[in-house]
Amino acid sequence: MPEPPEGPPIVRDQRTNRRIRAREVRVVGPNAEQLGVMSLEAALTRAQADGLDLVEISPMAKPPVCKIMDYGKFKYEEKKKASDAKKKQVVVHLKEVKLRPKTEEHDYEFKVRNVRRFLEEGNKAKITIQFRGREITHKELGSAILDDVVKDLKDVAVVEQNPRMEGRQMFMILAPNPKVAQRARELARQAVEAAAKKQEGRPAVAAAVVSAMAVGNATPIASKE
Repeated sequence: MPEPPEGPPIVRDQRTNRRIRAREVRVVGPNAEQLGVMSLEAALTRAQADGLDLVEISPMAKPPVCKIMDYGKFKYEEKKKASDAKKKQVVVHLKEVKLRPKTEEHDYEFKVRNVRRFLEEGNKAKITIQFRGREITHKELGSAILDDVVKDLKDVAVVEQNPRMEGRQMFMILAPNPKVAQRARELARQAVEAAAKKQEGRPAVAAAVVSAMAVGNATPIASKE
């Protein structure tokens, strides 16, 4: 029978210790060493001797595979990893920009510049053409404006949703192209890392100030720029 891999996947809400139901289990040691098949009682005794937990990691295997580990520490580290990953995620917003079939040139250019900046930040944009009164009979004007927007932003955007009508409005959705989206994610990651380093440095700075006050018995004075 082939041995299980050294690092089988860990799933949520594993059975641990006395909650494990199998009579026999295949045991992986705390350093990923294969300890073989043994009774549940023997496996629990081995885990307790190491001051660790017995965790069922592959319940569907025959016999189930259990790993000896510090389960509390594992759950804490998993939670911390998930929290760090969440901080590094780029939150994508959808911003709506409204235009009219007869939007003036300077207003059009101003709004397109805003859309470009928004896309470069990794967000998406909904471009809406609003028709009023008899303007609805000239849908081709709205289509022409949307075509112009796509052409003016072709270096940073892709059309995620093609133009379509909804009531008296025509709209499309633009998303940053892969290159722009990747750059936005990288900038967001760098900002998170910089903020984390700044936060880590604050305790050290505070400790240095306290130490200086203790040695010199002086009162720090805030500098003015």
